[in-house]
Amino acid sequence: MSNATRIAVVGLGNMGQAHCRDLASIDGADLCAVVDVDASRRDAIATKTRSRGFESLNEAIERGDLNAVVVATPHPSHRELTEQAFAAGLHVLVEKPVAIDIKDGLAINDAYGRARSKRPDLRFAIMFQQRTYGYWRAIRELVSSGELGAIIRATWIITDWFRTQVYYDSGDWRAKWRTEGGGVTMNQAPHNLDLYQWIVGRPQRLTAVGAFGKYHRIEVEDEISIVLEHESGAIGHIISSTGESPGTNRLEIATERGKLVFENGAIAFDRTDESILEFLRTSPSKFTHVPSEAQQVPFDHHGELGHRFVLENFVQAIDDPSTPLIAEGIEGVASLEIANAAIYSAWTRSGVDLPLNPEEYRTFLTSL
Repeated sequence: MSNATRIAVVGLGNMGQAHCRDLASIDGADLCAVVDVDASRRDAIATKTRSRGFESLNEAIERGDLNAVVVATPHPSHRELTEQAFAAGLHVLVEKPVAIDIKDGLAINDAYGRARSKRPDLRFAIMFQQRTYGYWRAIRELVSSGELGAIIRATWIITDWFRTQVYYDSGDWRAKWRTEGGGVTMNQAPHNLDLYQWIVGRPQRLTAVGAFGKYHRIEVEDEISIVLEHESGAIGHIISSTGESPGTNRLEIATERGKLVFENGAIAFDRTDESILEFLRTSPSKFTHVPSEAQQVPFDHHGELGHRFVLENFVQAIDDPSTPLIAEGIEGVASLEIANAAIYSAWTRSGVDLPLNPEEYRTFLTSL
């Protein structure tokens, strides 16, 4: 594999080990190093994957002859590790969320910009594997095509993130301000926040109500409801929780030409015969509805391979710089900003304008 991309995986928890398994069978990838502070764990995985084990990324950079790094550690360490990799001229794929707060997220983007000024072919990706899911891609394509007209409202209920107390007790880093920077908003829902802004667009203001330790013995939020205001006038809602069972995963997007609903793995669309905005202005009737037709939106889906698709895409993009990444790493700050702003709004019980001030939020987070 002399021409393969030589990759190190940093952080050998659940996701890091899964990435090691995938990389071992991806064409063009050479998993040559694994990095973890736990000696027994890294030695076991190094033996299993026939790679070399290192205690630190710096050590791996010095001795590993690397081309790229996959960062799968808890997100408070993402800034330090990605900056080390970029300073060494290495390609980076980072797990979600990109950082603990927007200040670190922007610093990572700056480090990438500096590194890319010296090496224009450098790639930076983020593990937003749900962007590969067929139903989200179909919804985004339908919305971005303009076929549906203006978005009026987007409501996403994502309460199928049920977690027990044992889950939170399983790691001393879980559900703490210092080590996670939040609860459901920062751990379970980052994919949903990314998909929301990827499909609907970035909001200009939000207001949130959250419950901190409502269902579990934790200090961070295990329930949150967010109202998002867009420059277009569209209103969004995101409702998420780790304390409901059975939970719901339902996305509604009301548009000028009807209503699109995703639930239970299917996309339904009630397409109106004409623009509802034009109809409500011109109809002579007081009590009526715009005629519509129920449709199913087809899509191909291979969701179980999402992580692998992102890794394959990362390797391909390194080999061929013209290959577009599934999710550019610099885009990670968009959903992180929504998460930070929602936590700040819920804690202070106030509306928050975007962009969020990085220094103010860091001061707030540090105080917690």
